[in-house]
Amino acid sequence: MSERPRDATPSPAVSDWNLPNAITATRIAIAPLIAFLPFVDSPTWRAVAFGLYVAAAISDYVDGVLARTRGLVTDLGKSLDPLADKLLLVATSVTLLVLQSPPGDPVVALMGSVPGVVTHAHLFPFISFFGTWYLPWWVIAVVLGREAFMTVFRSFAHRRGVVIAAIGPAKWKAAMQYIWVGAAFCHFAVITFARHQLVQGQGWAWLTQLVGTIGELSMIVAVALTLWSLVLYMRRYGALFTQ
Repeated sequence: MSERPRDATPSPAVSDWNLPNAITATRIAIAPLIAFLPFVDSPTWRAVAFGLYVAAAISDYVDGVLARTRGLVTDLGKSLDPLADKLLLVATSVTLLVLQSPPGDPVVALMGSVPGVVTHAHLFPFISFFGTWYLPWWVIAVVLGREAFMTVFRSFAHRRGVVIAAIGPAKWKAAMQYIWVGAAFCHFAVITFARHQLVQGQGWAWLTQLVGTIGELSMIVAVALTLWSLVLYMRRYGALFTQ
């Protein structure tokens, strides 16, 4: 999700297996676990998934800061970091698509043969102050499509000697995506605690709606910035296609 490349010059004297790269590798390792745990019908494990996602989001910032400020930027780190971001984005997007999809969603229907999909599909729409909101498949298509396009476009530009730096709206887009997905994972845990009757009361209902509202609004902003940042990139670098 990050639009924060490790753009410092790699030092040949720095070991590839340093602390920032170890943090990034850990983020890669836990991404499938973060995506899988929400499919376990347990308030504890869904809370663990939320905690791991928050840790992964924070580590995305920490590993880059450590690498730049301590002179630990390496070629391996510059390759692992975007891989970790994209793996986490894809893994969590599939989870959201299944758990928050509206009934009859065509993409989820195609995934019906995958164990656990039918059982858990459609169970966790955001419950916000504005009502109930399901996640349509095209939202995920826009987010992942934009990431795929920009990955290819950056490689295309690099072969022509142009480095596409992250712009402000893209950085805000990444932040909004983290808030959106984090709110969704928190929502999974909160709703499960309520359904297992471990918590109840007006205060908990208000918390459920608050988390759902944060998730719903941050999703809208994230999608808007996803499209707007792509427009800005094309305005700035689109001429590369004609070279």
